[in-house]
Amino acid sequence: MRRQSTPGGRPRARALGLPMPGTPGPLNAITDIPGVTVGHTTLIGEAPNGAAIRTGVTVLLPRPKPDLLHPVWAGAFSMNGNGELTGCHWIREAGCLTGPIAITNTCSLGIAHHAIVRWLARRFPDMVGESFWPLPVVGETFDGWLNDIAGQHVTEDHVLAAIDGASGGPVAEGNVGGGTGMIAYEFKGGSGTASRLVSTRTGPYTLGALVQANHGRRPWLTVCGVPVGPAMPEHTLFPSERGSLIAIVATDAPLLPVQLQRIARRIAIGMGRGGTPSGNNSGDIFLAFSTANDQGALPEPPRLRLEAVSNDDMDALFLATVEAVDEAILNAMLGAETMTGKAGRVVHAIDPARLRALVPGAR
Repeated sequence: MRRQSTPGGRPRARALGLPMPGTPGPLNAITDIPGVTVGHTTLIGEAPNGAAIRTGVTVLLPRPKPDLLHPVWAGAFSMNGNGELTGCHWIREAGCLTGPIAITNTCSLGIAHHAIVRWLARRFPDMVGESFWPLPVVGETFDGWLNDIAGQHVTEDHVLAAIDGASGGPVAEGNVGGGTGMIAYEFKGGSGTASRLVSTRTGPYTLGALVQANHGRRPWLTVCGVPVGPAMPEHTLFPSERGSLIAIVATDAPLLPVQLQRIARRIAIGMGRGGTPSGNNSGDIFLAFSTANDQGALPEPPRLRLEAVSNDDMDALFLATVEAVDEAILNAMLGAETMTGKAGRVVHAIDPARLRALVPGAR
């Protein structure tokens, strides 16, 4: 049975009756991809000086922990580069990535990178620093409206806990992990996920998305093709775009790195369905990877043998990407709850019942 609500009990997009297209996997989450796991560390509290801590870190493991030195083929795309996703140079050069992927706040990107190296060095001491040099993938978005971001409250131990706690099954959404202090379309944003089942001539596959939604302005917000943002003008926050979206797509479909680059570019269309043009101040950076074509642990064998879906079958995967990203962003917003943070600032959660009433065809 597909999960209908968030761990906090708020309805996800489908449970709300929104007419979302496509067929999701059993969990409607990126963890529908076999072997993919997700962990969150969430920090909500006050610093000794009274500063509000509303932040955290989310970690995605592309393979089971014992196999994390087995690279996955990957592709990346920057829709608007006012942000960071480390490791992209090597992804573009070699078409692969190795190890955990983390998403956190802008000022904690460095410690997350450091912690992943630390975890890999402890887990694989005979390889890290010898035959393998880590190039971790870490993304960030800015949570400084609600969080004392300059206090750098995410520590190495928080990142290590997210890695160690990564698991399959339902993925917590909303005010969790790296999404804890994030804002989307001037509503409370955060972490979200969704998945799609895909049919091709070579068989069925699954594709899933995980997002950290911290982007968009209220007047832009569009849901299921309906411009709902102008009908909900209360409690807006900003005169211009000042957020970002980090999105990760995973699939078990066998794809070449260039095909995964094409998938990563389609993430922008999924984001655009929500109404944003990807503003100048937005760091909208995307990653896609495939768990197929496992070549084993590094170093690479002398000859690589890859299978791949035909380019003529890519349309189904493109559409699944667009749909899953769009729904993951909605799930992030619907899973979030109203939050009071730095300087007493309040960011309100979207009202599910009001949203449903604004979308024709909602059941």
